[in-house]
Amino acid sequence: MRKRLTRSPNSAEPDYGPPPESLFVDPTSRPEFVPGFVWSAEEADKPRRFIEKCCRHRAEGGEIVRVSPIPWFRDRVLYPLFGWRRPNGRLRFRRFSVFVPKKNRKTTSCSQIVQYANTVAGMDVFLAANVKDQARTMWRMVRDSIQASPILEPVFDVVDHKYLIRNKRNGKEIRCLSADAKVSEGINGLVLLDEIHSFKKPDLVDTIMYATRGIPNAIIGSISTAGDNRNGIGWEWWEATELAIKDPSVNTGLLGVIFGADPKADDPHDPATWAKANPAMGTAFTEDEFRSDYEDALTHPRKFSKWLRYSLNVWTAPDNRAFPGEHFANCRKERPDLTGLTCVCGIDVASNIDMTAACFLFKLADGSYYAIMKYWVPEETVRERETKDNIPYSTWAREGWLTVTPGARLSHKIVGRDIAEFDRKHKIALVCADPWQIGPIASMLEEESIGLKAVRPSTTVMNAPSKMLEGNVVEGTFGYESSILLFNANNLVWVEDSTGMIKPDKEKSPEKIDGIVAAVNAFAAAMEKDAELSERPDDGPFLQRLW
Repeated sequence: MRKRLTRSPNSAEPDYGPPPESLFVDPTSRPEFVPGFVWSAEEADKPRRFIEKCCRHRAEGGEIVRVSPIPWFRDRVLYPLFGWRRPNGRLRFRRFSVFVPKKNRKTTSCSQIVQYANTVAGMDVFLAANVKDQARTMWRMVRDSIQASPILEPVFDVVDHKYLIRNKRNGKEIRCLSADAKVSEGINGLVLLDEIHSFKKPDLVDTIMYATRGIPNAIIGSISTAGDNRNGIGWEWWEATELAIKDPSVNTGLLGVIFGADPKADDPHDPATWAKANPAMGTAFTEDEFRSDYEDALTHPRKFSKWLRYSLNVWTAPDNRAFPGEHFANCRKERPDLTGLTCVCGIDVASNIDMTAACFLFKLADGSYYAIMKYWVPEETVRERETKDNIPYSTWAREGWLTVTPGARLSHKIVGRDIAEFDRKHKIALVCADPWQIGPIASMLEEESIGLKAVRPSTTVMNAPSKMLEGNVVEGTFGYESSILLFNANNLVWVEDSTGMIKPDKEKSPEKIDGIVAAVNAFAAAMEKDAELSERPDDGPFLQRLW
């Protein structure tokens, strides 16, 4: 027999509805089930009962209407977040991460959980966003809902100019944070991160994570749409969410929920995909309204890219990014056996205070290519760039992807030494680089009898190797390991001239692309060596023929 929730004797005629059937699903069949945690249907249903009894919404005409949590949010977030407990009675989940397309009542649902957390759970609540105005938009929705409720309005003091709401009964507060705010240690309550995909820096989120450690029942939550920056913290949360959904036992303290289309398996033009990705379709909006947006998106590729992201929750590339989707990420693979193989090398030499990259490119027996990357940067640049731009140089150095040279200026001696050591292990057939600033390194390579040729940074010269890299990435015949190269690829923008020729564009790329430039130079070297094998005696070398 199905369990029934017990009610107080004074609630014989409650002003909230009966518990939905979805509450009484066998907890062992719930998607987030992990042995060792305790399920409480009574605690799980408390938020719904509070929302239906206390929360209100002021309609456009001024009419105050009662509200209920939208079913997808109730079943997939509220029930598990407050229903699962640790053996000591504390909440199981310390984080929840929800990704859902726009217009599925995300912000309304956030407002409801804020009011419950502050009033019933006795939590301070912090509304955090990338910019203050975004956090204040959510705060105003909470304020308006409270002021529309005859039950909650007397309980709170609202201080508009401070964006502060204080609960007069328990002293708990609802306030805003922005990404540039300074957070004191010991956040005791709920933190909601609005649109985490838009956070440019991880500082606020990282601080909050440590500030809530050891505090009973503190929760950090994010409800967001997919983004277009795979170098940001939003992508980190997306990957963690996917893992928690696939195997909840890996991260038992994270509740993960994703509604969206699978870019590899789902047809974005199929209404069944639309319904799968949008759990509020038919409630918050109609399929006809959705179809109208879809038809408008088909009129322009840029519009369709935005539609995929906002309407189907698919991570997309920035409009001008070189590698769409997961093409470059899918090329990341373990290093194969390179014993006995020679390689070519491309170098991108930066200024003396920035990063220099080298790509050692091997052609494998099956005709595919594999790149081993090396990077160098002066130690003073590491400190400055980590502080200013939050680029994880120290992490890359610890993981072995980056060599940090002493002092404020790059040590060309160390760069030359490392390339020479690589040559002794794997014979380098040819090095290609822009002649600008290559001088000191070129001298050391000549001493080691390593051949060097110039690759001028023009579309005429770089077009062929750029398209060779691009083609091998798209076909999956290019491999690499380096985290920094993936970072570079996610930043890459091609520049195209009037004839359709391309090259990497450092000025338009939002961040560093040194490794990609080095890889293009390496492909130029590979094409040069291939040309040497096939050209007639009266032909000149490949690179010389280009200018």
